[in-house]
Amino acid sequence: MGTLKDRLNDDLHTAMKARDELGTSTLRMALAAVRTAEVSGDAARELSDDEVLAVLTKEAKKRREAATAFSGAGRAEQAAKESAEGEILDRYLPQQLSDQEIATLVKGALEAGGFTSKAQMGPAMKASQAAVAGRAEGGRVAAEVRRQLA
Repeated sequence: MGTLKDRLNDDLHTAMKARDELGTSTLRMALAAVRTAEVSGDAARELSDDEVLAVLTKEAKKRREAATAFSGAGRAEQAAKESAEGEILDRYLPQQLSDQEIATLVKGALEAGGFTSKAQMGPAMKASQAAVAGRAEGGRVAAEVRRQLA
């Protein structure tokens, strides 16, 4: 199987052929974000699958936050569109961890690093994020790290 970016391109072409407007626009947006990330910095480069995954995770989070904001502002139609875009992006992301799984991984990371106080929050978060490896949002991981360090 090819790279994640190749899969996005293939799915874009399939959505275009099927005249799936939402899928087409969402995948174009995702590929544009990937291309932007590729040309940012000193020199253009090809992103690894992990880096593409990070871009898609960020875009999916934006969609969830926008859907929440639109629904709070009484704009249900726009909120539904953002949610639908988020669901399309979620197809490319790994399965999210449950709260119990996050707690277990964070506990292991904290024990392995010897982190015991809130003063060590930064290094504890770095170790915990590495253990979770993109399978949960940073806010959920941070909340669990804070809870266990308290």
